[in-house]
Amino acid sequence: MRKALSLLSVAFLTLLVAAPAGAWGALGHSMVGELAARHLDPKARAEVALLLAGEADPTLAGVANWADTLRNTDPERFKATSRWHYINAKGGGCGFDLARDCPDGACVVGAIEKQRAILADRSQPIEARRDALKFIVHLVGDVHQPMHAGNRTDSGGNGFQVSLRTPIEPEAYARAKYVDGVMGTNLHSVWDYYILADRGLGLRAYSNKLDALPWPPYPAPSKYDVMPLAWAGESCRLIDARGIYPPDDKHTMDDAYLDAMRPLAEQRIRQAAWRLAQLLNETIG
Repeated sequence: MRKALSLLSVAFLTLLVAAPAGAWGALGHSMVGELAARHLDPKARAEVALLLAGEADPTLAGVANWADTLRNTDPERFKATSRWHYINAKGGGCGFDLARDCPDGACVVGAIEKQRAILADRSQPIEARRDALKFIVHLVGDVHQPMHAGNRTDSGGNGFQVSLRTPIEPEAYARAKYVDGVMGTNLHSVWDYYILADRGLGLRAYSNKLDALPWPPYPAPSKYDVMPLAWAGESCRLIDARGIYPPDDKHTMDDAYLDAMRPLAEQRIRQAAWRLAQLLNETIG
């Protein structure tokens, strides 16, 4: 095992930057799309192909990160939809109150339901239904990432700064914070990127590995297959149940944390993919 990182100074920690607010990073979201596509029924698969015709990569994996890329391609739309990516239980615990925690449907649960209604309505313009599909693919991934459905006041781990000893080269935006094998980052980014990237697998190889495991990824049938509010509750409860925040809120990590959390992250990827497929089969199949 790589040697553990010694405690860095508080002064250094204050220099760390928050990462973009994606849930699983490009790889994780693409895997959700790739795996979901493998479990679509024929009618849903045909409708997906129709809606995504003309996209640069007309697959669920290919559009899975579109909602995050709006940050650069359409900043105003990204700003208008930024609250769609998460939900936070302001009352503590994991009992989400949509009137309190999702005003005007502006949270990941409300957005999935709204975009699903648009997708299901074949009287809507095809452009609106296409965008609804692209939002759904991304947001179902988001709600299964525990950092996107919690009850803390640190912006889903973005405010929980950590020093991660890792040989993994960070994404381009963060490379200035990678010094002598130590990455200055935050807990949200650890879940976005490092836990999955540490496997060293590409999209197809990693998807094949996860697809080889039994499906569905929990006892079936599940009444939660198409219930976004229940998915958010699951994510929230996992934060404490699985010790996602390091013991004693330690701010130093190494591969031991990544290895310990990877099975849970992979399970949530698979659950997101399965549920996305069931949602699409029910909505457009």
